[in-house]
This record gives sequence, C-alpha cells and structure tokens, in this order.
Amino acid sequence: MSEPLNRDSWLGALRERIPEVTPAQALAAQAQGGLLIDVREDAERTSGTPANALGLSRGFLELRIEQAETDRDRPIALLCGSGQRSLLAAESLVRMGYRQVSSVAGGFGRWKTEGLPISQPTLDVDAIQRYARQLRLAQIGEAGQATLGSAKVVLLGAGGLGSPAALYLAAAGVGQLTLIDDDVVERSNLHRQIIHADARVGMAKTESARIALQALNPRVRIVIHNERLQADNVERLLAGHDVLVDGADNFPARYLLTAASLRLKLPMVYGAVERFSGQVSVFDPRREDSPCYRCLFPEPPPAADAPNCSEAGVLGVLPGVVGLLQATEALKLLLGLGESLVGRLLNFDALDMRFREIRLTRDPDCPGCGTASVFSGYEDIVRFCAAAG
Repeated sequence: MSEPLNRDSWLGALRERIPEVTPAQALAAQAQGGLLIDVREDAERTSGTPANALGLSRGFLELRIEQAETDRDRPIALLCGSGQRSLLAAESLVRMGYRQVSSVAGGFGRWKTEGLPISQPTLDVDAIQRYARQLRLAQIGEAGQATLGSAKVVLLGAGGLGSPAALYLAAAGVGQLTLIDDDVVERSNLHRQIIHADARVGMAKTESARIALQALNPRVRIVIHNERLQADNVERLLAGHDVLVDGADNFPARYLLTAASLRLKLPMVYGAVERFSGQVSVFDPRREDSPCYRCLFPEPPPAADAPNCSEAGVLGVLPGVVGLLQATEALKLLLGLGESLVGRLLNFDALDMRFREIRLTRDPDCPGCGTASVFSGYEDIVRFCAAAG
C-alpha cells in the first residue's frame, strides 16, 4: 500500500502532470488568443487582476467554465494568488476534457512583481459583496453592474406597482431612482404597497419610499418629487433618465407619460392591475418598430369601463407580480439583455395562474406615434382626457 501524500508531495505530483508557465508566458499566450482565468475569490480581486483576465472563482470554476469557454482545445492559463490553487483548478479542467491547461507559477503576486499589466476593478468591496450573485452572471459581470450603477430610472407612483419595482431596482444597484407621487400613505395602501409601513401612515409616499429604499441599499441615490404629474412639469420630471417605469393609476397621467416618452425618446415600461388581473408591456420610442401606449388605447375609455383600484379593488399580491415584471423589463433595457416586451402585451390572470401574450404592432394611424400624428402640447392632452372621461 502506497504512503498517503502530504500537501507538498501532492502539489509536487500535480506539477509533474500540469504544465506551469511564467506570468510573461501567460501574457504572451493571452495575446495570441489564449484565455487567462483568475480563480481567486471576488474579494481578492478588488486589489486588481491581470488585464483582460476572466474572473471565475475557484469554487465555481467547474460549474461555470463551460458557459465561459466551450472550446476544449483553446489554451487556458489559470492564475491564483501564489500558484497553488491554480494547480488544483487546472487539474479539474483537465479532468473535464480541456486539453491545453496550464498554471501560472507564482500567481498574481509574481505577476505584480514583474510589472505586467493590471486592471483595477470598477467596483469596491461593498459592491462586490452586495451584488456578488448578480456579478457571477456572465451576461452582467462588473461591466454590467457598473452600467446599472450609472443608470437613472424614473418611476411614476410609489404605490402598488412602484413599490416592488423600486425595491428590486434599488436592490439590483441602479444608481439613481427618481420617485414621483403627490399622495400620502394610507392604511388601506399597506396590503399591496409593500414599500410603506404602518408607522409611516400619513407620511408622503415619496418620503416613506425613500426611507425604505435607503435602508435596503444606501448606495442608491433617491430623488423624490412630491408633486402630481401635470402638463407643465412632465418633461422636467422625466428628462435625463434612461428608463421610465409607469405606475400610474389614471389615463391622463398615462397619456402625458406617453407623449413625453415619445418626445424624449425615453423607453416606457407599462404596467396595470385591476381586481385579479394585470398586464405589462414595453413601449420604446428608440425603435422604429415599437408601438406606443396609444397604439393600444388610442383614446381613454369611459371611466365606468376602467375603474381604478380604489373603486374596483385589487388582490394585494397582484401589483407585486406586475411590478416585479416591470423591474425585470427595466433591468433588461438598461443592460441590453434578452428580448424585451416591445410589441407584446403580457396579460396575467391570478385566479387561473396563466400568462397570455398578445402581439402589438405599431399603428400607422396612431394619434401618438403614427406618421400623421401631430403634437399640439401637453395641455391639449389633459383636455382630451378630461373630455373622454
């Protein structure tokens, strides 16, 4: 029976099977198309990482390497702090069928000593810890998180839809959230407007929401406007943002939002709820194929046909579902990920627990975005909605 290996003999045995390269050799291989992977933990990489290296922590290497690199013949060099963990990691990749794997001798310590190029992380330690699970998504990473950190989202309404949307956008690390609402917290709000609390009944919703959001993520800048959206302030309140989340509960506000969205080229994430059902869509005026809200509702329906939640009632969890979907669409727009709901209206029936999708096309005769449409001012839109109601 052979003697059990101790740590040094085990590493020695690995070095006989796994090629070791100098940092300079790894850099040269990278320049010729090889892949350099830094297998240190996220917190370790806050002091810097080899330029253009892929950060993939040792504990997740086997789980995520096939997403990062499918070509098992591509040269791969692994680097850690001193050159030991990278040996273990390289052995794992060899077992998985990767055929040109090496370990960087001396690790990042030697890389720095030799003065080779280093990239400083765009995120600090708090951000790396806070967004760790999101950073591990190859489609986001540090670059995507930095994009979120510089983004500005405006939400009309800090109520049923705005509550879950704002909470998740703040948690995801959106840099600035602007909240517009002129209402105060009432006890009847609390069963669905989860951003508020019983102790804050009577407080302005914008301030109540600010308290909750700052407690969740103090890194996010919260801008509040305790005023009602009107013809004379709509562009001032919306300008300068990247995405608009519509949590309005009345048609005049939605028509004002639509007009401003079109004029400012500001994508609008629409959501609405009533009783046990809700709907979500995205209207993106930056795209020529995108319909607008008025392609769906050319003119406001009579008030009797479109009661709000205070009149018709709503299941408390329903705005949570729809607001969460709105937050998802907002994040996708900011990050340029996936397929947005542009051209699709997603309907949700909570009683049957079914989603149903309806195709929406741009209406060439739409009074909002059609070829012959004419913008005659926000005041005219308010008067038009009042007459229709």
